[in-house]
Amino acid sequence: MVTMETPCQKIVWDLVPAIRASLAIELVKKGQSQATSAKLLGIAPSAVSQYISGKRGYRIEFQGETKELIEKLAQDLIENKVSDFVVRICEICVSARGIEKKCNSGCGSEEQADNKKVDESESKAERIAADKKESEA
Repeated sequence: MVTMETPCQKIVWDLVPAIRASLAIELVKKGQSQATSAKLLGIAPSAVSQYISGKRGYRIEFQGETKELIEKLAQDLIENKVSDFVVRICEICVSARGIEKKCNSGCGSEEQADNKKVDESESKAERIAADKKESEA
């Protein structure tokens, strides 16, 4: 039996933990205690300890824009300037994956979810029109 890992599985099992690990490390580098870092990230202090020691979280060396987004999010968490943590994590994930467009997972703002519904409705309407055209031909 061949078992294939989907891109979503790779993101959940590898990329998201690597982002969390990088955020935890960045928060500690910026002078936050492990306990405070854990509170800011909404995770257990033991998870922060394991991220820092490399026992948990796939290690990915982020570069460029992705690294800057992680550093900025860490600073904004410290300064209590984060209005939507999920949207910020999605931005980091999109940057790390090197894709231009935001994912269509519906994560993030309501506007993104509304845009997805509009896109799906337009696609469905286009398919119906194409099917109708084919049946008339």
